[in-house]
Amino acid sequence: MNQNYFHRVHGQSPTMFWINNPTRTQADWALAEGALGCTNNPSYTQKMLGHPEEGDYAKQILTEVLQVYDDDRKAAIEFQARMCKPIADKFMPLWEKSGGVHGWVSIQGDPFADDIAQEIVDQAIDNRKVAPNICCKIPLTEPGLEAIGQLIPLNVPINSTEIFGVAQMVALAEAYEKVARESGKFPMMYMSHIAGIYDDYLRNYVAENDVQISPDVLHQAGLAVARKVYRIMTERAYKCTFIGGGARGLHHFTEMVGGRVVVTINWVGTADKLIAQNPPVVYRLFNPVPDKVIDELMEKLPDFKRGYLEDGLSIEEFEEFGPVQLFKSAFTKSWAMVLDIIKEQRQVMAPVV
Repeated sequence: MNQNYFHRVHGQSPTMFWINNPTRTQADWALAEGALGCTNNPSYTQKMLGHPEEGDYAKQILTEVLQVYDDDRKAAIEFQARMCKPIADKFMPLWEKSGGVHGWVSIQGDPFADDIAQEIVDQAIDNRKVAPNICCKIPLTEPGLEAIGQLIPLNVPINSTEIFGVAQMVALAEAYEKVARESGKFPMMYMSHIAGIYDDYLRNYVAENDVQISPDVLHQAGLAVARKVYRIMTERAYKCTFIGGGARGLHHFTEMVGGRVVVTINWVGTADKLIAQNPPVVYRLFNPVPDKVIDELMEKLPDFKRGYLEDGLSIEEFEEFGPVQLFKSAFTKSWAMVLDIIKEQRQVMAPVV
């Protein structure tokens, strides 16, 4: 029996390990260590272009794409698809063996176009052509929710991302129940709550506004919302699968163990450390957050309160919510860098006159 950490987690609990933004080698390692799926985000291609092992391969793929696509934006989208295809292929045997339960690989679209529902729909449909086990990542904003409503009847598997608040989860789950029931289509629906980025955002707020709050209390904020999200999902029997994303520490994995949840983590700095430490499997997700911790967070951090309360955000406010903007800004920055590299590469490839 394999006694490594992630195999033990999967064997002793319903919690599942996914790998985030892996190189091809890291995907192999993750599968060997028990990974059951994979997430990629719009920063993936920029990271691979700068990676010491993948950089040359990524540049080769980009060159091939630029020989076919004259439009820079279309080239960036195709480049991402071609970079994700080998990862999807590695997870395909798991997807086939499990009957589509495991082995999903997520791809998100152009972050500069995710405020237009039809653009999100069109890119999701195109991304589904990459491989049968592709799951389309869609931000849970007002246009994203509209796009999801169009994709469910098409039976498109979805990973709804950029979720920070309880209100976002409820809006997604209720929309899925309604549209799926009306259409008779029940595609796989993942719900990605990004606790680590939420923590980053709140730490920034505390530092910028000189908020006097205990570091131990602040440390619990993102996971406090995650725990509430999972509890409500379970109590109401919503037909979505929880994903914990944006890990910034080992606790963002270990504190989620025990629930029927996916936790997606980077290989370097998180997965590799957990493998090396090989800690015991301990159910922690159901540990209650002390009332005094919630009270202090609610009192001192307005955007914690908005995320924690079920009515803290309206659908119209999802896109402008601070943590959503922080997360999206990382994606637009990376995507813009890839567009700049594309322009530079076109100049290199241009014939000398």
